[in-house]
Amino acid sequence: MITYKSISRVGSRPVNEDCVGMHKKGQEYGFFLADGLGGHGKGDIASKTAVEQAILRFEEGGFSEETIRQIFLTGQAATMEKQRELGCVSAMKTTMTALLVGNRSIRFGHVGDSRIYYFRNKRLVGRTMDHSVPQMLAAAGEIKEEEIRHHPDRNRLLRVMGTEWDRPAFQLSEELARSGRQAFLLCSDGFWELIGEREMTDLLKRSRTVEQWMDAMEAVVLRNGKGTAMDNYSAVAVWT
Repeated sequence: MITYKSISRVGSRPVNEDCVGMHKKGQEYGFFLADGLGGHGKGDIASKTAVEQAILRFEEGGFSEETIRQIFLTGQAATMEKQRELGCVSAMKTTMTALLVGNRSIRFGHVGDSRIYYFRNKRLVGRTMDHSVPQMLAAAGEIKEEEIRHHPDRNRLLRVMGTEWDRPAFQLSEELARSGRQAFLLCSDGFWELIGEREMTDLLKRSRTVEQWMDAMEAVVLRNGKGTAMDNYSAVAVWT
């Protein structure tokens, strides 16, 4: 049985440049989250374009490795085409995350710094690695993982949709078996920057439903963001 809850809030910004989406095809599910890049213009259009393409590809192909690859490839192509259509070449960019849940297996992928966290038996197994300057510094041992959240270059992304790709910029997970007692969290940086992994896990352990988990995490985000110029924040929580 799959249960889920999604949120997408504007924060303190005038426009919500995040976009979330879900699509069910038979007994298969697709969950999608994109964060249009502020400061580049039309980020809301870029994120919406990416999520719309993801839903179309999932409806056409269902759960498969090829489907999740096409979600990113066609999302990239559609974003680049939208740039040309609106006369803003290189001005529309977005991150993208996708989680596909099949009858027996799970796949996910990402590009940019929107994250997917994976929990099993209410313990954190891992997360996607940001395509960002601070993540690169952490990988090189120059800063600690926890310093990514407040690093001055945390908004400098190395890979996104909406820039030319010499080769595919997205990363895909290995196929995971559906084993039950699994939880996933897709979230934009406006969400994960304001809540730590330990808090996510502690709240997961105390929650009886996915709605309780999301509500509790959002309360932490709002508390930690109080009095700041909060970014848009979005998340999709999935239990399977």
